[in-house]
Formats: sequence, structure tokens, C-alpha cells
Amino acid sequence: MRTLTCMVVDDEPLAVRLLESFINKTPDLRLVASFTDSVEAISAIKSQHVDLLFLDIQMPDMNGMELAHIVPPATKIIFATAFKEYAFESYEVSALDFLLKPIRYNKFLASVEKARQWFGRMEEKSSETHAKSDETLFIKVDGELRQIAVASILYVSGMKDYVMFCMEGERKALITHMTMKAVEELLPPASFMRVHRSYIVALSKIRSVDRNDCIYIGDEIIHVTEAYKPQFLQYLNSRISG
Repeated sequence: MRTLTCMVVDDEPLAVRLLESFINKTPDLRLVASFTDSVEAISAIKSQHVDLLFLDIQMPDMNGMELAHIVPPATKIIFATAFKEYAFESYEVSALDFLLKPIRYNKFLASVEKARQWFGRMEEKSSETHAKSDETLFIKVDGELRQIAVASILYVSGMKDYVMFCMEGERKALITHMTMKAVEELLPPASFMRVHRSYIVALSKIRSVDRNDCIYIGDEIIHVTEAYKPQFLQYLNSRISG
């Protein structure tokens, strides 16, 4: 298992120091940065890749729930708070876990183990051979099951409870009743990436990316939004030659 990078955001200095000490003495964790000001943390969260964000909820200026909505999807959140009434709300923003203060080291380790298992599953999926020409999916279109080749998908766009699969060689998009989250979990993460709340793109089908972070793919121009930009830029940087 690779080392997981961590960031702490909490307006209480004592809470920050406690989490820093837990991170520093736990194998395979590396502290990247800590903040007591949630607003100051925003640029760091957007500009550098972090695996785990330990995040307080009740903070001045911008609370943890508000901050959670702009955290890149590749960063998993573990909330740390003294208020257990936020537990249910934390899972609505896809938090990985919820630690109740005062935090004990054994509870911290349990959350870290949950994170390791989550990232381990993601790495297993990424290491598999994806999007082969013979790999297919069945989606329900116009009342019948339609078999499509994963390798032929250009992009997927969402509209409420429906999604459109835009395919190579198809004049019309294939519309099916499904959520974007379900599509994101269905498609191989090594080959597809969500770049907008309403768009998932096939990475190998991207023709170009302009200076405004617009992706040209098929007949579509898709703007990469701020929430998904760090992960996408990391992907681009890993493939830039020269």
C-alpha cells in the first residue's frame, strides 16, 4: 500500500496538533499541511493532491460542510468534530468517516484503515486491464437492453436521473435511466474521469485541451470545472512529454 498524503483543517490549534501527532506516528501516512483557517486552506486543497483531509465542521467564515463541497473527488474526507448531530449530514457529502472529539488514537487508526481499504480497492481497479475492445456493458435503452462496447464510449453526460452515452459510430446518444454516480462506479477509473458535475469523459478519446481547460472530444466541448480540475491536471501532467 502506498503512503497516503494528509491535510488537517481545524480552527482549534490543540486539535490540529493532536491530529498532526497521530499522522506523524502512523506508518504510511504523510502530513502535507495543516490549517486553522478554513478560507486559507482552500487554495492548498485545490492546488495540491491530498488523499485524506481531516476536517472540522464548526469553523468561522467557512464551515467544514461548505468546504467539503469544493474538495476534489479524489480526496477523501474524514470529519473530526465535537458535534455528533452532524454525523448523518457528513455522509451526504461522501465523507469516508466521522470522528467524534475528543479523538482517541484507536478510533483514528480505525478511520485510517477504512481509508487504506478504500484506496486499495481503487488501486486494484486501476491495475486491471480496462476498456478492451471485447469489454461490454448492457444499458436499458427504449425498453430493451442494449450491449455497448466500453472502448466505444466518448463521454457520458447527465441530466437529472438520466444519462446520455455518446458513442463512436452512433449518430444519436443512447439515453438510459441512471445517475452519474452509478455510471462513475461502473466505468473503469483508469480509462474514464469525471471532469464536470454532468460529464464523464473517456481519457483516450480527448483530442485536445485548450488554455481555458476546455476538453475537445467527439463533437463536444466540455469545460473542466474547479471541483474536478486538480485530478484532471494531475492526469495531464503525468502524460506531458517534452
